Parts: sequence; structure tokens; C-alpha cells
Amino acid sequence: VQLQASGGGLVQAGGSLRLSCAASGLTVRNYNLGWFRQAPGKEREFVATVASSSRSGVTRYADSVKGRFTISRDNSQNTVYLQMNSLKPEDTAVYYCAAGSQILSAIAMSSAYRHWGQGTLVTVSS
Repeated sequence: VQLQASGGGLVQAGGSLRLSCAASGLTVRNYNLGWFRQAPGKEREFVATVASSSRSGVTRYADSVKGRFTISRDNSQNTVYLQMNSLKPEDTAVYYCAAGSQILSAIAMSSAYRHWGQGTLVTVSS
């Protein structure tokens, strides 16, 4: 299984980026797919998740990104996306995608995800 994250970069505050996470070795519709981030000196934190198709594809967002970020899944491309709008300097972090099969109550828990991508750096300048 491989999860290949891409799309990070440097953007000014208020700008937008779209992160992609291409999966191989697993079928994304059958997994809960999450985005997490880790800023320098901080612990990894939950950003957003979309549940598997069997769990109706429900989405969850961290309060800090709600209304600004949108997670989506393209089953035909076997890829999950994170559209990030109205970016703030505090969004600066390495962003990781992950895949898991946990129950919905654990969907925001990083420990419940089995497969992880390598991370992509997002830097938001003020």
C-alpha cells in the first residue's frame, strides 16, 4: 500500500491550495481517508476525514478548518483531496494523508489509521 501526498507549497495568507493523495494497493472507497497535519514543535493533529462508502462517506472537520477546508474523494482516480481556502499562517504544517478501516467513532483518531503517506509541506506567509 502506498499513499502519495502532493500539492503543498508556499502561499500567502488568504490564498488556496489543493492537496492530493493518490493511493495504490488499496481502493479508496473502501477506506476511511483522513488528513492530519503537524506543525514544527507540535503534535500531529486531525484536520479532516471522509468515511468509506459503506459508512456513507460522512465527513468530519477540525473546528479550526471548518468552513475553509473541504475533503473529497475521487473513486475513479483512487485519490483523496483536501481543498484549502482562506489559508492562515497557523495552517503552516506538514500535511499527511492516511487510510483506515476504523469505526466512525474513531474516525478522527490518528492512532486508528493503518496506512500513512509521506507528507507534503504547506507554508502560509503573512
